[in-house]
Amino acid sequence: MSYYSRLNQSFEGALKLPLNNCTKYVLISDCHRGTGSANDNFLKNQNLYFAALQYYYKMGFTYIELGDGDELWENRSMKQIIEAHGDVFSLLSRFYAQGRLYMLYGNHDMVKKNQRYIGKNCSAYPCCYVNPRLDNQPLLPNIQFYEGIILQNTAVSGSMDVYLTHGHQTDLFNSTLWRISRFLVRYLWKPLERYGVLDPTSAAKNYTRRDKAEQRLHHWAEQEYHILITGHTHRPTLSESDPYYYNSGSCVHPYSITCLEIEHMHIRLIKWALETRPDMSLYVAREILAGPVTLASPFPPRRDT
Repeated sequence: MSYYSRLNQSFEGALKLPLNNCTKYVLISDCHRGTGSANDNFLKNQNLYFAALQYYYKMGFTYIELGDGDELWENRSMKQIIEAHGDVFSLLSRFYAQGRLYMLYGNHDMVKKNQRYIGKNCSAYPCCYVNPRLDNQPLLPNIQFYEGIILQNTAVSGSMDVYLTHGHQTDLFNSTLWRISRFLVRYLWKPLERYGVLDPTSAAKNYTRRDKAEQRLHHWAEQEYHILITGHTHRPTLSESDPYYYNSGSCVHPYSITCLEIEHMHIRLIKWALETRPDMSLYVAREILAGPVTLASPFPPRRDT
């Protein structure tokens, strides 16, 4: 199966959510939450992520995670990840309790597409919350992980829907042969990472693979005449001159995390990072890197192919 077919398959029977002037979404990808060890790339930015999550919860955003939320190539135990980042999962459960949480899986947490794995390991992830009316008994509602989600644009006639997926479908080793890649990462590249050896199979760490992945994602979006938003490559992308392909970036950038906000039918690329006040105290700052780009205008005419 070609990458093009894999992307098409990702949206067959996909969940559809409304996109209009009243909906507010935050799109975050590639958290790679680990077990709190030296190999946990999320650890250095966990406070930034938690601060951003608190902001979006208070502001009424719906949280959509675009895959690779948990690092399940390097780590075997979902339980250890939950224990290491309990505050994060607690806040995510509050999103879920209000119907404001949707999760996609990527190549590094591909096991979540298996319903048996979800039932065994994810019944309390990230949706275990306490109900005081039931004597503090934990509620374990069913959670589902998707390969693709479609935001259906109902605001303006002629405007295109927004297609969400992780983006790993462009690479054979990160999709069909993901078990081979997981084996190599877990038993070869993870130990070598401590000595600065980068994983050559990763689109985020290999520039050639990253460029190729993004070219394929853009080509699919343009040919299918959709707006496509992914993660996977860790390179944040939002441009008014390119209406087809956007990328939310990741939560494992050095000293910052990036995400995409959709509000009032506009999309913005956001960076969260530590800043210093004049009195030398530190605070978490939200900075608009690009946008807003409208999602409410008619899409450009389809090009002849």
